[in-house]
Amino acid sequence: MSNAEVLGRFVWHELLTTDTAAAAAFYPKVVPWRTQPSNMPGYTIWMSAQAQVGGLMALPSEAGDSPPHWLVYIGTPNVDATCSQAQGLGARVVKPPGDIPNVGRFAVLADPQGATFALFTPGGNQAPPTPQQGGFSWHELATTDVAAAVRFYGTLFGWSKGRGHDMGALGVYQIFEHGGQQVGGMCNVQGPSTAPSWLSYVHVADSAKAVAAAKGAGGRLLHGPMEVPGGSWIALMMDPQGGAFAVQEAPRTGQKPAAAKPAATSKATAAAKPARAARPAAKKKAAKPKKAAKKKPAKRKAAKKKVARKKVARKKARPARRKTARRAPKKRARRARRR
Repeated sequence: MSNAEVLGRFVWHELLTTDTAAAAAFYPKVVPWRTQPSNMPGYTIWMSAQAQVGGLMALPSEAGDSPPHWLVYIGTPNVDATCSQAQGLGARVVKPPGDIPNVGRFAVLADPQGATFALFTPGGNQAPPTPQQGGFSWHELATTDVAAAVRFYGTLFGWSKGRGHDMGALGVYQIFEHGGQQVGGMCNVQGPSTAPSWLSYVHVADSAKAVAAAKGAGGRLLHGPMEVPGGSWIALMMDPQGGAFAVQEAPRTGQKPAAAKPAATSKATAAAKPARAARPAAKKKAAKPKKAAKKKPAKRKAAKKKVARKKVARKKARPARRKTARRAPKKRARRARRR
């Protein structure tokens, strides 16, 4: 893949944490990764099968009070030019462009709403491949202005606006696409105290097993596992040091996927509600013929009751006639004696 084709791709993911040894022990228990040392001191590579998917390093001193977090690297043919363009669009430079020997060139920025991300131009005209299992399958931006974020990243990386899901009071969960494929979503931050940030999803075979392993290793479950539109299953978690991450499981065998594919948190559940609400209406329509069919037996019962009442009336009438017939000869005899 040439550097021209790398524009707008999520090409690297880096965990900056307070305890690299603990993180290196935790993640391979939860996702299909292993660690591999690198040529750079203090830097560890995350491996999935034979593919490099990300890196691990200690939080730098200049990070200040920043908590452990995952940093996404987005590809560009020219870091310096994209960095200048981003500044013109309102971004702030956190770390100016610099070279990583034999690897590539990078810079760290904060978008206009404050979410941190990195730019990356791979060396040797190569970008790392994305594996099926253990690769990063979805990217979600929580921001204070979804519409502004769509414009900013669209201008910078050529991302296009996909389907939007109205979440009512929570706003819109906006899908964005790259190369005609859905690659992520943007949504409002949950609460004024939450800082804008990127969240990355790792593709796993079983989300429930990943959650159980994370809990057993000291991690914390934030949300899920839950099914989202599109049929996939997700879970949001936090590692023991406080780094937020998520896992995504492909639609399960025999499962009918929904129409859309936002891999969001509880917002995705809200998007699925209209589809669920339609089911009771379908059942009511199907039930009408049954109600109509039940009316016939009711008519028959009424007719039978009517016939029964007539029979009873006839039976009551018969003894009365017999009694009258018996009394008639006695009356005639009395009249004859009087005469």
